Amino acid sequence: MFWSVIHASALRRVIQPKSVKKVQLITDGACLGNPGPGGWAAILRHGPSKKEVYGCESHTTNNRMELKAAIEGLRTLKEKCDVEVITDSEYVKNGITQWITAWKKRNWMTSAKKAVVNRDLWEELDDQAARHQMKWSWTKGHASHEDNNRADELASLAAREQRSSD
Repeated sequence: MFWSVIHASALRRVIQPKSVKKVQLITDGACLGNPGPGGWAAILRHGPSKKEVYGCESHTTNNRMELKAAIEGLRTLKEKCDVEVITDSEYVKNGITQWITAWKKRNWMTSAKKAVVNRDLWEELDDQAARHQMKWSWTKGHASHEDNNRADELASLAAREQRSSD
């Protein structure tokens, strides 16, 4: 009897799913001209921890930078997490939650039978999102979301630094 109790207890520990970290990922992209020098930024929050990542491209569009922010933020995570992405881009949120399934069914064609713009980044975002449990939220840009405002500052800074180095 004693051994069966220990065995059952050990078995419960093995069967219980490993809890995943809950992470908030706040993203933004910026472009000086469209196309033009661009920047992206992502802020990751896990409990009291905060990490900021950002980068730039010399000739790009605002939509590409919005996508890149989400991709690079997710790429930063080294293990499966429960991620809430907060973006001020309806293009990103609607694309990944509504449009992408149909695009893939139509071999990356839109309903108007045109090639999906930024397919390379949509595929990357889809791959990165598949690694995690995802929730996508939209916030109004340049409003009262402190981390979104900070991401905007970082993305704009990266775009300006890129332009000044050209």
